[in-house]
Amino acid sequence: MTTLRQSAIEELKRVPEDKLSFVIQIMQGVNSLFNDEQSEKKKAFEELELLRKKGTMTDYNAELASYREEKYGS
Repeated sequence: MTTLRQSAIEELKRVPEDKLSFVIQIMQGVNSLFNDEQSEKKKAFEELELLRKKGTMTDYNAELASYREEKYGS
C-alpha cells in the first residue's frame, strides 16, 4: 500500500461516522469524473472510426479524371 493511500485511510478513520456519507459521495464523484472522461474519449474515437471513409478505389488516375470531368466537363 502506498504512503498516499495509507494517509487517506488514516484521514478517513478521523472522519465522524455521520459525515462519512459526504466523503463517499465526493469519492464517487471523483471516480465518475475520471471514468466519464475516459469513456467520452473512447466514444469520440469510435465515432471518428465510423466516419472514416474506407476507400475501395485502386485506380487513382481514373478517379482524378472522373472528378475533373464532373467539375469541368469535356
